[in-house]
Amino acid sequence: MDSFMANPAGTPANPGAATDLIKESTTASFEKDVLQASVTTPVLVDFWAPWCGPCRQLGPAIEKIVTEFAGKVKLVKINVDENQALAGQMGVQSIPAVFAFAGGRPVDGFMGALPESEIRAFVQKIVDAAGGGAPANDMEAQISEALEAAVQAFDAGDYASAEHVYGLVLQHKPDHDAALTGLARVTLKTGDLDRAEATLDLVSEEGRKSAEYLSAISSLQLKREAAGLGSIAELEQRLVADENDHQARFDLALALNADGMKLEAAEALVKLMRQNRDWNEDAARKKLIELLDAWGPKDPATLKGRRLLSTALFA
Repeated sequence: MDSFMANPAGTPANPGAATDLIKESTTASFEKDVLQASVTTPVLVDFWAPWCGPCRQLGPAIEKIVTEFAGKVKLVKINVDENQALAGQMGVQSIPAVFAFAGGRPVDGFMGALPESEIRAFVQKIVDAAGGGAPANDMEAQISEALEAAVQAFDAGDYASAEHVYGLVLQHKPDHDAALTGLARVTLKTGDLDRAEATLDLVSEEGRKSAEYLSAISSLQLKREAAGLGSIAELEQRLVADENDHQARFDLALALNADGMKLEAAEALVKLMRQNRDWNEDAARKKLIELLDAWGPKDPATLKGRRLLSTALFA
């Protein structure tokens, strides 16, 4: 950090230059000040409030460090009291909260008032990573990286982050099929079936051929189907009363799947197959195949479910 070494006090050689590096922003100008600006230069977003003591501690420190980097990074400050919707979209639960954006998407962040040394190390990491990323004018490469990050967040169960990244991609390309399908998968996970359906309706005819889209559509249909069933506890009680209540076992499998208990759902259908393979025109086998398709080939439950199905069919 040559600029810091040349000026240990952290005072910019040209005080007027700081106004280009540090600014207050709002929900309305967030896209311009952060998303668009971060395509060429990393942007730190500091969510703060006037009443927040740690914010008053962090603010001067992070402003000083951004100035030290002499244009390699910018700082945008967002007052959460005046921009509550934006803070909610970013998943801000406590302040101060700092998010780093590069290439039009969030790449890292921290919460709380860190020591200057840790803030400086954080900023250096962001600057170094931005220098080694995709070229600023290579939007397709940046979108590809963003989609990969969204998938990783989704697979890790971080649905808020996945939704945010998909949203950023769609701000740049509203008709991006993979981002639309990914966003629908997130909203299915969070239970907003109407929004998921509306999002899937926007996918192009070509995009509807993808395995991800077909899986999402199948998941939506299964969740719609399960919505009218009784609770898991009620269905289990029916089976306690009558072990051969095939409809209850079938409905239980749907309810378990809707609640994320995939393997248990598969086991319930396989048990029904063994009790009465011909019940309701082989409905248990057909539904299990439908579940496996909805889960997708990469889901561990799919592999286990296929083994259960194979054992039931050929044992």
